[in-house]
Amino acid sequence: MKKILFLLFLFVCVFRIEGQDNIYNEPAKVYKLWYNAPAPNTGIILPPGESDRPLDLDWENWSLPIGNSYMGACIFGRTDTERLQITDKTLYIKGLWGAETQTSFADLYIDFHHSIRSNYQRGLILNNAVAYVNYDCNGVHYEREYFMSYPDKVLVIRLKAGKPGKLSFTIRPKIPYLTPFGPLQRTDSVTKGYLSGHTTTRHSYNGRTGKVTAQDDLITLRGETEYLKLIYEGQIKVIPSGGSMQATNNKEGDHGTISVENADSALILFTLGTNYQLENQTFEKKPAEKLTGNPDPHKSVMKTLTNAASKSYEELLAKHQADYKNLFNRASLNLTKKESDLPTDRLLSDYKEGKYSGYLEELFFQYGRYLLISTSRKGTLPPTLQGVWNQYELAPWNGNYTHNINIQMNYWPAFNTNLIDLFECYADYHKAYKKTAEKMADRYIHIWKPSLYSPEGNGWTMGTGATAYSVSMPGGHSGPGMSALTSKLFWEYYAFTSDKKILKETTYPTLSGVATFLSKSVCDTLGYLLAYPSSSPEQYSKATNKPYPTVGCAFDQQMMYENHHDVLTAAKLLKEKKSAALSLYKQQIQRLDPVQIGASGQIKEYREETFYGDIVLEPHHRHISLLMGLFPGTLINENTPAWLDAAKVTLNSRGDTNTGWSMAHKINLWARAKEGERAYQLLQSLLKTATLNNLWTNCIAVLRSPYQIDANFGGTAGIAEMLLQSHEGYIHLLPALPSNWETGSYRGLTARGNFEISARWKKGQAEEFHVLSKKGNECILKYPLISHAVLTDIQGKRIKFKILDTNRISFRTHPGEKYTIKQIPDHYYPASPTEATAFYQSGNQISVQWKGSPKAVSYSLYRTVGNQPDYQLITSELKDTQYTYFTDNQETNRYITFKIIAVGENGEKSKGITIHTGR
Repeated sequence: MKKILFLLFLFVCVFRIEGQDNIYNEPAKVYKLWYNAPAPNTGIILPPGESDRPLDLDWENWSLPIGNSYMGACIFGRTDTERLQITDKTLYIKGLWGAETQTSFADLYIDFHHSIRSNYQRGLILNNAVAYVNYDCNGVHYEREYFMSYPDKVLVIRLKAGKPGKLSFTIRPKIPYLTPFGPLQRTDSVTKGYLSGHTTTRHSYNGRTGKVTAQDDLITLRGETEYLKLIYEGQIKVIPSGGSMQATNNKEGDHGTISVENADSALILFTLGTNYQLENQTFEKKPAEKLTGNPDPHKSVMKTLTNAASKSYEELLAKHQADYKNLFNRASLNLTKKESDLPTDRLLSDYKEGKYSGYLEELFFQYGRYLLISTSRKGTLPPTLQGVWNQYELAPWNGNYTHNINIQMNYWPAFNTNLIDLFECYADYHKAYKKTAEKMADRYIHIWKPSLYSPEGNGWTMGTGATAYSVSMPGGHSGPGMSALTSKLFWEYYAFTSDKKILKETTYPTLSGVATFLSKSVCDTLGYLLAYPSSSPEQYSKATNKPYPTVGCAFDQQMMYENHHDVLTAAKLLKEKKSAALSLYKQQIQRLDPVQIGASGQIKEYREETFYGDIVLEPHHRHISLLMGLFPGTLINENTPAWLDAAKVTLNSRGDTNTGWSMAHKINLWARAKEGERAYQLLQSLLKTATLNNLWTNCIAVLRSPYQIDANFGGTAGIAEMLLQSHEGYIHLLPALPSNWETGSYRGLTARGNFEISARWKKGQAEEFHVLSKKGNECILKYPLISHAVLTDIQGKRIKFKILDTNRISFRTHPGEKYTIKQIPDHYYPASPTEATAFYQSGNQISVQWKGSPKAVSYSLYRTVGNQPDYQLITSELKDTQYTYFTDNQETNRYITFKIIAVGENGEKSKGITIHTGR
């Protein structure tokens, strides 16, 4: 009876979650990846010249990932021998650069011997996070279901045969890459080593022992690593319905299997654990001592499996779905009314050939949210560069938490797609490494600014590389601004929740520690406070082909400005008493000079740069670190229009196509620039050039480029950023809507101040918006002509609002209340002028000319000089398409940018065109 009531309770919860706030009568779409064939079985390949970096293209291209953040499984869906590749976030050995590297945990092979099949389909349903395989063989229909439960911490597999007694299989787990302890000699054949499952690494002291044993209905995988002395254990429980079962071990006692014969169905449960603990000592002590004193995982693993085995499949599934859907169903996106009936690989292939699919774009958006839910849960480690999935002995780039953009990008969709809870995972990771990061700051200041060193503390900092066991210090190609790029996540954690407890206990201490460090990382240079030493992440000099050391590069200056601004804002919100530190930050922020404009009209990456690309080896470099103040920062925005236009010049100069995560960053950057068409072009490029058949993303689809998850996350965040922004002091509705999304809706995207926003539009014009205020903050909305709209509460009662200007309104809200904006007038903008030129005629005369806009009745001309963030109006109501501008003495030998805006008959203004000139 208790089980029935429990299932009924979960059903009600799931029903309420699925049905909540479907305010636009959205079509009940199923989002699934599916294929009409199993993943291929071609094995490991070795790219030319990359003999130490194998690739498993079957795994990267075709396997389907499920995860509960503790562990991940990749499903191949084969009918002869099924393969599930298992990853644990804490299982590390010694790897590249002498650091820890994540390694694959195990492979679960299930022999069915079904070589002839028909009516095959395998898939992954994002709506409920359940994968499946269905097919017919010898007149019997077979079904498999797989899911990874976060509440129960287990992998669940159910196998069913359509006829009684027709299910037979053998499950035989394998621990890959086993080696004896001690120094190793590299084998002559790398390929042979990888295919045999044994290591061929060039590193010493990364041995790994392990064996697989079977008894009754239980298989145990257990072993230890040499470098970290990490104990790992996995357990598999097989529960057949009908038939017979037998456990078998080989003579050596290290390879056990379980065979099931003539069953009707079977339930297979798997869980794992290690003696890893997320705590300070894990980061502070020597490798061999990091895990000293931690409990053996055996009891915990056994308890987890026993608890899961006490529940039926239906109970496990219901609990899993209630937990998962509580997160997944918070937000939806509708760009088309139709689902696709094509397999996902065909759908993607057609898209790459130019066949637009709104469903694929929706699927990609929701897939990013699915992957984040699967990889970032409370009580676990954050998602690595590969999330929670890694097939290799040495994970690409060590399975790092790379802090010069990648780990930050992993969390961008947590904020704007209503998954803010998932950031707690990184917040806990930060608490664990913070003491080590404080020692990094002490060391850094002692080396570079010994006169400012304080034995009482110098804040905290970190460099690019970090793992589950270590963090690094700034240096090489990373400057001191790296820690501020990380602390920006903590400011957003507060900004989106508007939770004063989070601000006081988590955000403010984090920001303050970085501010303390950064305040000592600058030197007084001609009146400015500039970071020294300073580096733009991973950029190399064309002169030396090495990282370019400098003073005050854009990345460091912008990130210092962002952190100083955030910590001062936080202090004001918390009503912190005035202190010497806060006074210092107020003085310093005025002298950081974070944005400089160059001779190309670009935002300069380096202060000594003149034209774009003067210094760097790669002018189309994947990192766009000089625009961090645009995104994820907020320094550059539409309230600093001259800087925003300079950012567009920089983006155009940088180019579009690059690594997957670089294109994902550019989607967000172009969205922040309010250029929906350009943002959409980048989204298309990401899908066409850096998205694999299983919709994982990589560093452009070339042979030697491994899968990397950050572009999935960055792409999802970018789609949301095109539809909603809230970083400029107001909520900007549909700020970068592309023409391909002419009609659509979304529900449950989130804005700073803890608002949930829903929108519906048709033919590019908004029909209505809905606002759910969770904290009762003042709501400021921006949308064309919104001042002429009607605002009502949940009962339909009309509410007065304050008109800030034609396109902005503000109104008070109450916690938990919902508001609707309707009857929004259609808006029209004239096209911008084109083909603008500006050149000196003689002396101080500049001739500005442009090609007119068809529906413009007049033009306004603006100009900005040097590094100014805003434009000044020169003249308006121009009927001609040329103007002679006379410079004054202060403008002589300085760069001047002109902006020409077309004005329509009702005063509507175009975005405008800019032209840059100088001597």
